Amino acid sequence: MTADASEAVEIRNALLRLRRATGLPVAFGGLMEAGRQMRISELSGTATHALRSLVVTPGNGLGGKTVVLVRPCVVTDYSVSRQISHEYDAPVAVEGLRSVLAVPVVVRHSVRGVLYGALRTALPLGGRMLDEAVEAARDVERALVVREEARSLAAEGGAGAGREQVREAHAALRALAPKIADPGLRAELLDACALLTAESAPSDRVRLAPREVDVLACVAAGATNAVAAERLGVTPETVKAYLRTAMRKLGARTRGEAVVAARRAGWLP
Repeated sequence: MTADASEAVEIRNALLRLRRATGLPVAFGGLMEAGRQMRISELSGTATHALRSLVVTPGNGLGGKTVVLVRPCVVTDYSVSRQISHEYDAPVAVEGLRSVLAVPVVVRHSVRGVLYGALRTALPLGGRMLDEAVEAARDVERALVVREEARSLAAEGGAGAGREQVREAHAALRALAPKIADPGLRAELLDACALLTAESAPSDRVRLAPREVDVLACVAAGATNAVAAERLGVTPETVKAYLRTAMRKLGARTRGEAVVAARRAGWLP
């Protein structure tokens, strides 16, 4: 799965969470592109394709205002609101949207995308809905940070593509092992994984559970929570739980620190 594809998965998951947590029937969003424009790439609950691939420029419409102000924005009746400009009234009207909220996805003080939630009636969108939408955006932010940390770790490794191929192979083998029913073959596969970390045997001071190592291996290979969940056959929430316990055992504050600590402890190549 490419980086762009995994980013799309994160946006889709965030939109589903937004709808589930707020009860809003419609959600959509996308990430910033070169030139500082945002393209709506993912739709959830829409009745038409009017919003798909819509390009939103900073300052224009509700999303453009959110990008410029770097904060959530809400309108109760989009088409007549005096708080926004109206370049996108036509596609919004085709979809029949009235009350709309927009929340920025912010990574290292830079807006990287926008998530929207909407009603087809002109009703106030309360504080709880906005809080839940912000939490959905935080999920995307964390996923983007993990990817950037993984890329940074790869760049700092200094061993070039060969080391990255070893790490990707290790992650793939760890993900495959639990799916093998034959215990003998599964043990052989895990032995092969151990050969990839043979330069430094796992430390007795840090004991990680097999699934914690599986998740960390995926993260080390650049996978987001959603992609790791897909590879391991678990839910994103389960991936987060394993990451939290692994981070606590390793004394790490971030996923990137956890990967570094796991490598130093001999659990990852």
